[in-house]
Amino acid sequence: MAPDLFELVERPRLVDPALVVALDGWVDAGAASATALATLLDAIGPLSTVAIFDADALVDHRSRRPILHLVEGVSAGLSWPTIELRRGRDADGRDALVLLGAEPDYRWQAFSRAVAELASDLGATLAVGFGAYPAPVPHTRPSLLAVTASDDALAARAGQVRGTLDVPAGASAAVERAFADAGLAAVGLWAQVPHYASAMPYPAAALALLDGLAALTGLTVERGALREAASATRAQIDELIARSDEHTQLVAQLEARFDADAAPTGLPSGDELAAELERYLREREQ
Repeated sequence: MAPDLFELVERPRLVDPALVVALDGWVDAGAASATALATLLDAIGPLSTVAIFDADALVDHRSRRPILHLVEGVSAGLSWPTIELRRGRDADGRDALVLLGAEPDYRWQAFSRAVAELASDLGATLAVGFGAYPAPVPHTRPSLLAVTASDDALAARAGQVRGTLDVPAGASAAVERAFADAGLAAVGLWAQVPHYASAMPYPAAALALLDGLAALTGLTVERGALREAASATRAQIDELIARSDEHTQLVAQLEARFDADAAPTGLPSGDELAAELERYLREREQ
């Protein structure tokens, strides 16, 4: 372990806790990961801090500057980026650990090993990461989960979308890898968000993340308010897109692709679709 990277605040006795990794600063289309995290924290609160990581050693403060608080021109202090491991318990008494705060800029390998060793020492045998990315999918269909997992069986259990590709990774992937290297299970859940909705809150994707988390861990998370928000967002997007024949046609093409699960012919690229529909939605909001 790398005790120089964190201060242990308490060593709670936990029963088979899952570790949820939800660091900010990486890909989070539609704010799905942030929304899922906020909903989870409400469900397992009140939380207490288990460990505080040394943000001075891990974070570049020029890229994530502290917030200066001024009151009538007088400095009232600074709020610095933090990285913490917290614990909570759901309504059914199930323990959970949550790693939250700023994604580190430095020492990823040491950081991820420290997280894995600390979480394992506290009884965790599974790490679940949250993420969301823009995809050429329609808002009129369920949000699917892509998966990164420590083994094939877990990948088959956790994800609806599986692929073979090389992509840039975030610190959460390093934590998942450290779990796997320690012989523990790890999975990253990645919600697909329609390209044209990726710049606005998209609660349907957050709902998919929490559904996946519940299926993997058994954690009880109340999602009624999130379902209502997803329905309201669906209605809002429906109304906006219905005002344009061009964009109605584009969504219909995405629906055909989704339903057929095959590559479409003549469909605009994801970048083209994102640029067009995001511009349209911005204009409608003005």
